[in-house]
Amino acid sequence: MTVMDDWVTAACAELGLDPAQVPVPAVLGLAKDVAHQVLRPGAPVSAYLFGLAVGRGADPADAAVRLSALAASWPVELGADPAS
Repeated sequence: MTVMDDWVTAACAELGLDPAQVPVPAVLGLAKDVAHQVLRPGAPVSAYLFGLAVGRGADPADAAVRLSALAASWPVELGADPAS
């Protein structure tokens, strides 16, 4: 197991969730897309929104693809601070 696997397993146990239902690659990909194409602080907020949507019944794969596509289409502001 990796550290990520250990963390997800422990966090799921703490929250009463099934680790097999955690789409780690989708969440990480979404966070990467938002951090690189929109802004870094948007990554954890987007992951939270993703979790809310999935918790309310959205398909995880579909939600991740839709949010990543939104990030990819996000306009780049000239002079924006890439670290923000």
